[in-house]
Amino acid sequence: MNKTGKYVSIFMWVIIVVTVILAISLTVNISDNKQDPAMNSWVSTNLSWTYILMIFSVIAVVGFAIFQMATNFDAAKKGLMSLGFMGVVVLVAYMMASDTMPTFFGAQRFIDNGTVTPTVMKWVDTGLIATYIVLGISVVSIVYASLSRLLK
Repeated sequence: MNKTGKYVSIFMWVIIVVTVILAISLTVNISDNKQDPAMNSWVSTNLSWTYILMIFSVIAVVGFAIFQMATNFDAAKKGLMSLGFMGVVVLVAYMMASDTMPTFFGAQRFIDNGTVTPTVMKWVDTGLIATYIVLGISVVSIVYASLSRLLK
């Protein structure tokens, strides 16, 4: 194992030990009293630790992706093309989407309290249409692959 691998392994074990200690401390301090300051403190500490791990993970993933793209651009082209294709699908779905408010029974309650707005409806419709587009492309590609094998 090289030096970098040792450091990464040590760092990983430190994160695991800290996480286990925080989880055990939270478990020991759980009580039925929702106003218990010790329990609330441990819940807050564990949430903060979770946020720290999440932020670190996002930074690491994005950093490694950028590093990989910079060092091996030929391999990164496929990933960039996939992202571009996803962007085109979302753009087409957004252009096809409607911001019409729902009219089914019970929907008026959500419209009145502001949960459902034209913007929300536009993005919900965009998500549905994008799903349908991707599903259609998947079905066509499966059928094409099967037919091309049969014809060969």
